[in-house]
Amino acid sequence: MSALFNFQSALLVLLLLICTSAYFHQLFPGFMDRNKDGAVTGLFWKCARIGERLSPYISVCCVIMAVSLFVGN
Repeated sequence: MSALFNFQSALLVLLLLICTSAYFHQLFPGFMDRNKDGAVTGLFWKCARIGERLSPYISVCCVIMAVSLFVGN
């Protein structure tokens, strides 16, 4: 089943996108800030901002997601 039809998989993809974008912005801030107006790169820039500003909540969500994946449905 694709991530579009499964809520848990869609949430996992969203969390991974936010965490990866925040990490990539930490490594290459000039590249992300320069390309924040594009369609795809703008999405990554916005996800990086969410990851930076809400990092405690995102990390708690990642831990909850990891526990739910280990325990199972």
